[in-house]
Amino acid sequence: MRKIITSLTFLLVTTAALSQPIVTESTSTTTTNGETTTTVKSPPPSAISPTITNINSDVCAVGFGGAAQTQILGISFGGTTTDWNCERLKLSKTLFDMGMKVAAVATMCQDRRVFDAMMAAGTPCPIDGKIGQEAKTAWEEHPERQPKVVTEKR
Repeated sequence: MRKIITSLTFLLVTTAALSQPIVTESTSTTTTNGETTTTVKSPPPSAISPTITNINSDVCAVGFGGAAQTQILGISFGGTTTDWNCERLKLSKTLFDMGMKVAAVATMCQDRRVFDAMMAAGTPCPIDGKIGQEAKTAWEEHPERQPKVVTEKR
């Protein structure tokens, strides 16, 4: 990320130093036996942000992009960010499909909401190969190993 920011800053500084102002409207007058006025208008400069399309719904990534334009410089950017909850669901489903049911539940239990729901249902999440009452006792003995509570920002 630091390399990207450094590269964009370098690009911005060098482009601003080398560029000439863009004239979007100019008027020239030529005098002969008569007078002629010519007005030249050009379209404004534009920066177009990249499109990031997710055609395959089996990808746990979300795209973002944006652009800004001045008379001298235009910048556009784009990228993706990972949806970690989507990945957790896919990992859990894959483990379940391979017959690893306890591992699938343990993967889902990394989310505090699932952890709390399992405890409330009387079926505590597996820990160190223990299930049922043994797992509940282990979780009570090691509360520091429980998933962290995620507070929603509003």
